[in-house]
Amino acid sequence: MGLTYYAYPKCGTCRKAKNWLEMNGVDFEEVNITENPPAEDVLSEIIAVSGLELKKFFNVSGTKYREMNLKDKLLTMTDEEKISLLSSDGMLIKRPLVYGDGKVTVGFNEEDFENVWKN
Repeated sequence: MGLTYYAYPKCGTCRKAKNWLEMNGVDFEEVNITENPPAEDVLSEIIAVSGLELKKFFNVSGTKYREMNLKDKLLTMTDEEKISLLSSDGMLIKRPLVYGDGKVTVGFNEEDFENVWKN
């Protein structure tokens, strides 16, 4: 299974992550998260593999998150509703989201990338 790098091209953090992957010779398929957010089943699999809490996948600093008042709404939503919401709009997903080979990273932290993606 190949590595999938979900990112927003205009995001500086995403560009740093992409540069790190390229500089370290990591092969990946790039997907524009705003044009092609992961489908619900794919997102469910990514979340399960990550072992992270579902709330870690929300872009809490994003405009849409604030506009939709999701901080309060998420408290009453089921996990299925949250996953459906995330898959409906890539701008709600914390990025970059890198997934493959049974591993996941959310956001960009160079140390995490070293530990997870370095060959």
